[in-house]
Amino acid sequence: MFVQSINNYQNSVNFNKQYTKPSINFTSLKPNKPDTFERVNFGNKAPLSPEQLKQISDLKVLTHHIYEYKKGIRPLFLETLSSKYKDAVKEKLEKNKIDYVIHDFNKKTINIYFGKKNCVEVVRTLNPKLSDHTPQEDFILGVLLGYDKVEQCSRYLKLCDKAKNKHLE
Repeated sequence: MFVQSINNYQNSVNFNKQYTKPSINFTSLKPNKPDTFERVNFGNKAPLSPEQLKQISDLKVLTHHIYEYKKGIRPLFLETLSSKYKDAVKEKLEKNKIDYVIHDFNKKTINIYFGKKNCVEVVRTLNPKLSDHTPQEDFILGVLLGYDKVEQCSRYLKLCDKAKNKHLE
């Protein structure tokens, strides 16, 4: 009886049929000239300028980090970006009601720390120049940023030995 049911099922279903995907092109870019693309305009929105496209591309990681922050992946994030995005980053973080602090790395680059309020407050107490951190500051920042705790301990001990040897010279 059971074998007969299986045979009836197999006969009713054509297993030799091959599934073919519909040929739909989902891309929003179309070739313009060799190695260049122009933006396809969907609806009434104005096409984005090359500068806007570059900004979107440059801020993709920031956008992903904001997503991870909202999901509770880590309590603190560090983003290094061009200083030309400083206002855009501030606006994005304030819009999302995320605490942040921005340190100027040099004239062209900024470091943005954002996350839980207490973590950002700790960052405010640290030396803004990463290369001048004490081993303790380096350890605290590494742990807050979600780095492996055992690796941070190893790094801390190496930095302490380096500082001790430098002091003895």
